[in-house]
Order: sequence, then C-alpha cells, then structure tokens
Amino acid sequence: MFYRPGVDSHGLAHNPFKALVAPRPIGWISTLDPEGRRNLAPYSFFNALSDTPPMVMYATTGRKGGRDEAKETITNIRATGEFVVNIVPYELREAMNASSASLAPEVDEFAHAGLTPVAGNVVRAPRVAEAPASLECRAWKLIDLPGAHNVLAIGEVVGVHIDDAALVDGMVDVTRYAPLARLGYRDYAAVREVFPMTRPTGGGG
Repeated sequence: MFYRPGVDSHGLAHNPFKALVAPRPIGWISTLDPEGRRNLAPYSFFNALSDTPPMVMYATTGRKGGRDEAKETITNIRATGEFVVNIVPYELREAMNASSASLAPEVDEFAHAGLTPVAGNVVRAPRVAEAPASLECRAWKLIDLPGAHNVLAIGEVVGVHIDDAALVDGMVDVTRYAPLARLGYRDYAAVREVFPMTRPTGGGG
C-alpha cells in the first residue's frame, strides 16, 4: 500500500505511522514551573542526538487533554530552561502510565503516581528517585514545528544519575531494568535481550 499523509486516506483502522517508527525510547520528563510546582509526563518522541557534548531531544504534540493550552512540560521548559529525562524501567510501567493522565496544573504527578522526587544536583528540576537513570538537562533550543502545539525541545545533558544496580563490570546492563519502549497504538515493549555486533572496518561512508 502507499498513501500520502494529509492528502490520502490510508484506509486502515488506525494511523500506522507511529507503529512503523518503533520502538521509540520513552523520555519521562520532569520539570518545575516558575512557582516551584512539580510536573512529570512521558513522551515517546524522544531520543539522544549526540554524545560530545551529550544532547537529547523530545517533541511535544497536541494540547493537554484537548484543552486549548500547551502541555505543562514545554511551558515549564520555556519558563525555566531546565528539565530532567528519567529512564522508564518495566517495573515502573504503571507509574509512568499514571503520570500520563491529563491532570490540572496544581496536581503533582509524582504524588499521583506514587513516586519520590529528588532535587537535581545541577538543575532545580526534580528527578524520579526510583528510575534506574536520570539525565539533568539545560534547554539548548526550542523549535516550533508544523502543526498546532508541536514543539521540539533540545537539551544539553549536564548531569547523569545511574543506579549502581544497573552497572555490570563498568557497563550499563539494560537487562537489569528492562527499559520500556513505545510502539504503535496502545502497545509497549521492554528490552530484555541484547546481542552484540562489531562494525566492519575499512570502506567509506
């Protein structure tokens, strides 16, 4: 099949786009608003961009709960210039899902999901204490994308927290915590099996 998004109907029961670009790591992003109120929400349009310096990105799409206002995460980043990306392990899947609820700005998603906030070492935004890893970030650039309320946020990682239980022989072992990934529709995956491949030497490209 072939279709042109925004021009043709794909004719399927549900939009297949996000099911094709999968799996996508989940950025569980925590922020503070200017009044110091905490916010926590998961985003599946998330990934790393570079390692020297370490940079990450996430994109927010749509409005909060269908209301005519931007989601609190991007509003808070615009106001404070800071955020924390928390890695979601399989065991916190229900807490992550609870934090995705469309709640009023005064409701603390940490408390709603039964999670422990810990102040950042470099930034003021809190991290999730129960997460196997957290990345403290300063916003580098925010880019308005086509479409209403679509914004790309790029941040520089200025602090890294790793649970010692996730380290084996000086390396991160993701099978220790099985990070969640987003698929299409209502589906998720957990990374439980890994395999190595060595890059070929020589050649161009």
